[in-house]
Amino acid sequence: MNKKALTEADIRTKFITPALVGVDGAKWNVMTQIREEAYFTRGRVIVRGKTVKRGEAKKVDYLLFYKPNLPLAVIEAKDNNHSVGAGMQQALEYAEILDVPFAYSSNGDAFLEHDRSATSGTVTREIPLDQFPSPSEL
Repeated sequence: MNKKALTEADIRTKFITPALVGVDGAKWNVMTQIREEAYFTRGRVIVRGKTVKRGEAKKVDYLLFYKPNLPLAVIEAKDNNHSVGAGMQQALEYAEILDVPFAYSSNGDAFLEHDRSATSGTVTREIPLDQFPSPSEL
């Protein structure tokens, strides 16, 4: 399979989601801990004269929850024509807005992690797909 020919949605389905769930399904629970393509803003209101319209809403590719209503991380996915860290700036922006401690970027080859809560030591690191941390590890 040529990863370069896959779309972002294919990368999410075939590589990122399986890495989150884990081989035996013991990491993240798809039903309760993972939201895909989650909108978190409705878009800003744009007023021009007497017309009003709403701008584009912000949507995160993945929003990971430790338990209901306790978000832990955002993941920004890109297709495999981008580098692993190509979505990190966007992930950091979303993580700041949502006030979550971890931001990730992935292109289906690996994850780039940024720990926003770290005050010293490693803040950014690359993680192989099969070693994505579980909720308790985060």
